[in-house]
Amino acid sequence: MTGYSPAPVDRAPARPTGGPAPARRAPRGTRLERFAPLVLVAPAVLIVLLLRLWPLLLGVNFSFTGDGARNGTAVGFDNYATLFGDPLFRTAVRNVGLLVLLLPVAVAIPGLLATFIHLKVPGHRVYRGVYFFPAVLSPVIVGAIFNLLLAFDGPVNAVLGLAGLGPVDWLGNPSVAIFAVVGVHVWATFGMALVVFLAGFSTLDSSLLDAAKVDGASLLQTIRHVIVPGLSRTIQFVFVTTMIGMLTSMFGLLYVMTNGGPAGSTYLPEYYVWFQQGHLNQPALASAGSTVLFLIMLVVGLAQIGILRRSGKED
Repeated sequence: MTGYSPAPVDRAPARPTGGPAPARRAPRGTRLERFAPLVLVAPAVLIVLLLRLWPLLLGVNFSFTGDGARNGTAVGFDNYATLFGDPLFRTAVRNVGLLVLLLPVAVAIPGLLATFIHLKVPGHRVYRGVYFFPAVLSPVIVGAIFNLLLAFDGPVNAVLGLAGLGPVDWLGNPSVAIFAVVGVHVWATFGMALVVFLAGFSTLDSSLLDAAKVDGASLLQTIRHVIVPGLSRTIQFVFVTTMIGMLTSMFGLLYVMTNGGPAGSTYLPEYYVWFQQGHLNQPALASAGSTVLFLIMLVVGLAQIGILRRSGKED
């Protein structure tokens, strides 16, 4: 009787303990699979290139050509020299600086109101709808309403008279008119920023607010040490969109409330561009103004994001 002897089995040599694992070769897909993401993204990229970047580049190129008798001929930087030699355009750029200074106020107002709503002050559901309501009104309607309210013999000055204060020429005084228009714009548009802040609050860890409440933190301390760091990205977004809105969405108010006056004191680059194109038929000069407006928004937006990111890291 013969004994059972198992068949010999080929075994791979054991990998030394602690040695690096052999690299696995990634499976190679077909050529269609490799190019599929590019094919899917291509329509969106083409739309952006054709409908966004190409018109922008055409506008920049057009700003280096002439108007009138020099239509279509290259004029170098003549249009830009004309722009910065125009007192109205310098006033418009100066007003942009004023908007930048007023921007923290325009962001703080919806931020504070959203904070109160999130903390569920009495009537917070009503306030949410009331605050958003002006955002659905046309700027022309808002301007017409405030033309009546801010008239020299209007209800606002009547209230000031009851308080023993003299009347203010809100829309006729060059030193006051731009503040009146910006105030009306903030009133009419802060509802959108309020909605963005409320969406940001939904991502905020509520346990942090509870901990601050347990520790006896005041409202200001809670805002500074909990809400602002927690909503830093939301605040960045609201800063940038509010600034863009101020630079590109105030035309309707300016047209209805002041028509750029008094004495051109309420001009903004957007209104200046429209005036050159719509009234004076100087499209090349208007293109130069549009290019400057784009560069202003780009610089201001990048500066805001840089400052806010730096302050967020310090916190």
